[in-house]
Amino acid sequence: MASYTAPLREINFVLNDVLKVGRLAETLPAFADATPEVFTEMIETAAKFCEKELFPLSAPGDAQGCTRHPDGSVTLPDGFKEAFHKYAANGYVGLPNTTEYGGLGLPYTMAKVVEEMACSANVGFALFPGLTTGCFEAILANGNEEQKNTYLPKLGAGEWAGTMCLTEPQAGSDLGAVKTKATPQADGTFKLDGSKIFITGGEHDCTPNIVHFVLARVDGAPAGVKGLSTFVVSKFTLNADGSPTTARNGVTCSSIEHKMGIHGSCTCVINFDGAVGTMIGKPGEGIMNMFVMMNLARILVGVQGLGLCELATQNAIRYALDRKQGKTFNGQPTIADHPDVRRMLLTMKAVTEGARVLAYETGMYVDLAHHHEDAAVREEANDWVELNTPLVKGYCTDMAVDLGSMAIQVYGGHGFIREHGVEQILRDSKILCLYEGTNGIQAMDLVRRKLFLSEGRAVTRFFALVGKAATDASPDFAFISEPLKKALSDLEFATRWIHETFKSKPEEASFGCCDYLRAFSLVYLGYNWLRMAQAAAAQGDENFKAAKLNTARFFASKLLTQVTPLCETVKSGAGEFMSLPAAQLAA
Repeated sequence: MASYTAPLREINFVLNDVLKVGRLAETLPAFADATPEVFTEMIETAAKFCEKELFPLSAPGDAQGCTRHPDGSVTLPDGFKEAFHKYAANGYVGLPNTTEYGGLGLPYTMAKVVEEMACSANVGFALFPGLTTGCFEAILANGNEEQKNTYLPKLGAGEWAGTMCLTEPQAGSDLGAVKTKATPQADGTFKLDGSKIFITGGEHDCTPNIVHFVLARVDGAPAGVKGLSTFVVSKFTLNADGSPTTARNGVTCSSIEHKMGIHGSCTCVINFDGAVGTMIGKPGEGIMNMFVMMNLARILVGVQGLGLCELATQNAIRYALDRKQGKTFNGQPTIADHPDVRRMLLTMKAVTEGARVLAYETGMYVDLAHHHEDAAVREEANDWVELNTPLVKGYCTDMAVDLGSMAIQVYGGHGFIREHGVEQILRDSKILCLYEGTNGIQAMDLVRRKLFLSEGRAVTRFFALVGKAATDASPDFAFISEPLKKALSDLEFATRWIHETFKSKPEEASFGCCDYLRAFSLVYLGYNWLRMAQAAAAQGDENFKAAKLNTARFFASKLLTQVTPLCETVKSGAGEFMSLPAAQLAA
């Protein structure tokens, strides 16, 4: 059976030795108490909870799934409701939320570490607190005082759950096609009518109320995204003091989806039939309001991918060290000494450990962007968040699928059998590449928007930082600094090609966007591995040092070298491939 042990040594190495997380307490007054010691204590406590409370529910929850009853109510797998209450009581739901509204007021970075462990342990469960925090953030950013006082204390402490209601049958990635209607009422409220699909946590029995953050179009508003507004809708009507009544608010679950994976998470079709809500923010600013929630949700999804990468990696290594099969060239008894298996294990380690630095560093930039007292520092940090978000979401989730498949390959035929638990990783991970904007959309966001943001300020800063790190590295690290220089040069050239080509041939420049995102991510991971190698060299634990440097060398020679051909593919453009009429693809 699969197992999960939180990688505390690796987490602490990244936070303390590579990223110097103590900087947050030193430079941000809001987090003066969030010292490395506090990080360690919180993470160790959360690790035990994830290992002992969440992971044992993952496989049974996958097998049982969610149940919709004739009255439209939904129950989650056995144990999920109780686990959610414990998770909230321990403060994990409200960990990054402001203390003013029921949270612990701790760094966003810390929350991402806890989320990684929760997603490794039980990604289906982790969606419920993740969406609740996202709903909290959206109302905090855009709501008025009455809305904040009504909803945020409950959401911030995890007493109520939250959702994000965007997608409709005819409006997936094209949100401008949303048809859900909001009709103004004399008392200033709105009645919402319409249907939303793929709503995670749209109905369940975890909490006494659910808060829906809904994208809809006011009667008479213009077509397209400019006519959209956002609304907050409670599952139950509320009393004057903000407590829920027993009366449903015209919000019902008409069905739940039967999915490839994440069976422990209920994915609902939600109907709004005259549901009473209030507008969040100004009319016509719905897309902008939604992106407050969506941008941070994309980082969350990337962390979900990281969690599944870790789960796949540690189980593949554990199995390979135990499984005796065939004769190895060096006479060792286990399959970990077969060359191809060793290649897979090192690939999994190199990707997971490098991606962890990317995800955690992005979390630190969120903290700096939101809380630093210097406006220039906030601006630079926000640039990094903008640039990194499609990388975290796109690369980490693509790799979750690849590493889930690789784990099955390491197990051989046993990996294909459900009782061993690794096939669930692959099934659970694919959705991560699809929701919160498909990974193709993430790549287009990088190519069409992030490269041009503030006249290329963010990407120029990235090239300068990585270039300096590679140039300043001592000869002891030439094994990675030199291939990093080559990869960075190729990425810069491909970036200039995209800049120039996009002006007159946007289709040509966009054709290789997914390859570009992969190349960019590998360069970022090369920078991460240079820093990890430097930090590992100073470690007193010789076994840890040797393993880290060996993986760094593997990444430098086997994965970082993929940047050059990826960039060549990017620059080859679309050619004649888009000139063929689409109908002829079926010929």
